Amino acid sequence: MTERMDSDSDADGRFVRLDDGDMHVVADGKPAAPALLLIHGTGASTAWWDPVVPRLAGAYRVIRVDLLGHGRSSSPAGGYDIPTQARRVGAALDRLGASRVTVIGHSTGGSVATALAEQRPDAVAALALIDTGPSADASYIDQDLLGRLLLVQLPGRLLWGLRTDATIRKAMRTAFTRPVDIPDAFIASARGMTYRAVAGTMRGSLNYLRQRSLPDRLAGLGVPVLVIFGAEDQRWRSSSADAYRVVPGARVELLPGVGHTPMLEDPRTTGQLLLDFVAPAAHPD
Repeated sequence: MTERMDSDSDADGRFVRLDDGDMHVVADGKPAAPALLLIHGTGASTAWWDPVVPRLAGAYRVIRVDLLGHGRSSSPAGGYDIPTQARRVGAALDRLGASRVTVIGHSTGGSVATALAEQRPDAVAALALIDTGPSADASYIDQDLLGRLLLVQLPGRLLWGLRTDATIRKAMRTAFTRPVDIPDAFIASARGMTYRAVAGTMRGSLNYLRQRSLPDRLAGLGVPVLVIFGAEDQRWRSSSADAYRVVPGARVELLPGVGHTPMLEDPRTTGQLLLDFVAPAAHPD
């Protein structure tokens, strides 16, 4: 895949032009420092990392991306499967000159992070997964009527066409257990997604997990792994975090009273866990 950097950039980021669309990228911190790559989950965007970025950017080069179909990135006709999204992220890193990164993924972003490590083992120094279900059967989607309907094309398209700020805000409540004031930017970003992007991303995530569990994939990669899980997650069963303990050397942290989105619900603890994990991988000497 060939790409070129759009010359336009501003305080809100810049765009990396790929063959099938433009990827929105935001960079913070020290350009010459070791790089951290942050990958959001389904229906989210770079803004979901805002509470922990200042803590990380004090010592690192922090790179955030909007996966295609999300945030300010383009929405292509297809390619919402996990391996394709990972290849796009790898291409963007090449263009940004980030040859080796520690990758931090939230929810579906953790699957993209794992796929990137599978594709580019030379580029990934370590992996941190935040509330990323280890397998498809760890999901609560079977208990979520709206989630099931979105995956069926006819009712899914009709439901998505009827979305409002209020319905999106209500659906997002399952992402949080602690009281969180959901920013308007989160709602606008999700409402701006096409049905093709949201349903394709949901299907792509579940298909990737059905093909092979994340602990099985990670066990063969030989990279340091941190797993952070909110003990009160309403989207993935928090008990499933134990499945990651089969990965040699993996560190698993459960945060009491926290739901699916620790970086918003408890940014202080989440940020410190990430800093403690990142330091040995970024500075191996």
